[in-house]
Amino acid sequence: MEESLTEELLLEDRKAVINRMMDLHGQDTLQLVYSYVKNKEIAEDLTQEIFIKCYKSLHQFNRKAKLKTWLWRIAVNHCKDYLRSWHYRNMKVADEQARSAASLREDVENKVIQQEEDEQLASAVMDLPDIYREVIYLYFFEEHPIKEISYMINLNQNTVKTRLKRAKELLKERLEE
Repeated sequence: MEESLTEELLLEDRKAVINRMMDLHGQDTLQLVYSYVKNKEIAEDLTQEIFIKCYKSLHQFNRKAKLKTWLWRIAVNHCKDYLRSWHYRNMKVADEQARSAASLREDVENKVIQQEEDEQLASAVMDLPDIYREVIYLYFFEEHPIKEISYMINLNQNTVKTRLKRAKELLKERLEE
């Protein structure tokens, strides 16, 4: 196949050569370009630019290497030029800033939501009857083990466990409303 391309090139049918090159090596070239830029749309644009560049400089092909090797050399150099370009560097910085701003907005949003949920939970805990509120507070907010809680409030450990269970059920009901 490579020989037929060079024969067509000898016959000066550049359009046929480029069309065949795109058919034979287009997908491979696109994958190569994508490996450099890691963006499908940019890779597609650069691949088109590469084939345009090949079309314009086809007369410079000196047959010292295979046509595919020559194409890939152009592709690699074009990708490196793109990665060094002002446009890429500034677009990359702008993308990072946009992602950073979006991330910051999400963080603020998440903090506001979390604060709202914490306030709802605290309010629901405060609305519990005293016998449930004290075990919830000691267990979850002060992080005391059940054994210590039973000693502090002078109750059997099983009673503390039961109150914790009932308090959780009450909280779940109130928070789902």
